[in-house]
Amino acid sequence: MGSVSVAPMVACDSSFMIKSLFTFKLPGMDYEFHLNTTHVALLIVSVFILIVAIIARIKLNKVNSEDTPGMFMNIIELIVEMLQTMVEGLMGKNTSKFVNYLSTLFLFLIISNIAGLFGLRPPTADYGVTLSLGLITFFLIHFNGIKKNKGKHFTALFQPIWFLFPINVIGEFAVPLSLSLRLFGNIMSGTVLMGLIYDLLKPFTVAYPAVLHAYFDLFSGCIQAYVFCMLTMVYVNDKIADE
Repeated sequence: MGSVSVAPMVACDSSFMIKSLFTFKLPGMDYEFHLNTTHVALLIVSVFILIVAIIARIKLNKVNSEDTPGMFMNIIELIVEMLQTMVEGLMGKNTSKFVNYLSTLFLFLIISNIAGLFGLRPPTADYGVTLSLGLITFFLIHFNGIKKNKGKHFTALFQPIWFLFPINVIGEFAVPLSLSLRLFGNIMSGTVLMGLIYDLLKPFTVAYPAVLHAYFDLFSGCIQAYVFCMLTMVYVNDKIADE
């Protein structure tokens, strides 16, 4: 039968490190599967977004033209309008194609980035998460580029001069790396700093860390979510723009 064990916490573990919570070993396999703090935080963030979306959908179906929306629906409407405006500002006529994905991406990023405010380790402080998001953007860029420009999408790599092809290829593959490293570096730095503060000054951390959380988690988290989405829109627009 399979076995489950709880990973021990050692004294040198810091609060900003990724910790293994459970270890699973399937029968007939030597490989162990670890459930860590990133997995738990990702699950909580995803479930939260899903629950809010389901509640909003149920309430939207019950609202009639004569009804007055409650506070919850007003907040949802405000968020939807803000995201629509953000995407429309850059994507223009292509807004309808990408607004759903970009809105979901923005909400996921901003909630993940500020997860530290709620005692979770931000999922975006794990490079495996940010690299995955960067690769999704990479495939989104080139899928739409090929769909719009067909063969010209590849011949553009030889522009303006054919021997610049290697540099152009490197530039394309640098996109997911730059997106993922920028997001990871900013969120991880804040997570490390807050973790060190709590580790070194535990007896005295009562009120003042709230100010630091407001910057490292809230302000920086919102800025990085916005930057990631804006760059995604810029890169996609560059590939599908009309000549």
